[in-house]
Amino acid sequence: MQQNGTIRYIAVDGPIGSGTTTLAKMLSEELKGHLCLEPTQTNPFLPEFYKDRKKNAFKTQLYYLLNRYQQQLELKQQDLFRPTVVTDYTFAKDAIFAETNLSDDELSLYNTIFGLLNERLPKPDMVVYLRAESNVLLQRVRKRGIDYERSIDEKYLASLTESYNKYFLNYDETPLLVVDTTNQNYIEKPEDFETIRKEILSHKGGTVHLIAR
Repeated sequence: MQQNGTIRYIAVDGPIGSGTTTLAKMLSEELKGHLCLEPTQTNPFLPEFYKDRKKNAFKTQLYYLLNRYQQQLELKQQDLFRPTVVTDYTFAKDAIFAETNLSDDELSLYNTIFGLLNERLPKPDMVVYLRAESNVLLQRVRKRGIDYERSIDEKYLASLTESYNKYFLNYDETPLLVVDTTNQNYIEKPEDFETIRKEILSHKGGTVHLIAR
């Protein structure tokens, strides 16, 4: 979706509590772009998933997979009529969560379906991966106080973070900006957001790590 060196499609991704939706909203406003948020709240299986992850994981993941696929197809079909698009997820997010949540047999079936769908979708011009320490992620999840997230613990977030790190370790499909948000506060500190914005707009390719001290 990149045209004449202009970034047309930015995907922000990261585990629960990393701040993907917040950053995606801020970037879309700054770049006067179209914001595309993942359909989290529409998944009817999500509350049950957090009550019993093992029992309800497969149907939860499959619902997300098909909904995200449909949403990404719409982005592809409307490409010529869109300004810059900013999403708060990558399509690969579903596969990262699946690796954490599904049994081996479920994951094998899931990966077959995922592979068929993934080939048909547009790739971002840039991916911004937000990471943080699992204890920090847990604090943020607790702070936002969503009922069905109360059962989330640090062990689950650590496992999820490990899956994300594994996925992005050798990622080379698109330019990648890795932002450690453990000590970032781009909501209350405009300078933190400005640093991220500049890194995105000046990114020349490959992988760049941005770590706040």
